[in-house]
Amino acid sequence: MAENDLGTYLAENPRMIGALFTMMLLLSQAGSAAAMYSRTVGP
Repeated sequence: MAENDLGTYLAENPRMIGALFTMMLLLSQAGSAAAMYSRTVGP
């Protein structure tokens, strides 16, 4: 396996787990908000 594995990186930098979780949460909320204000064009 590669030495720079994501699991190894997160084990060495536990603060990044919270940062990644927060970014994913914000992105999922932004996608829902964008979908709420979209309009369908066509039949």
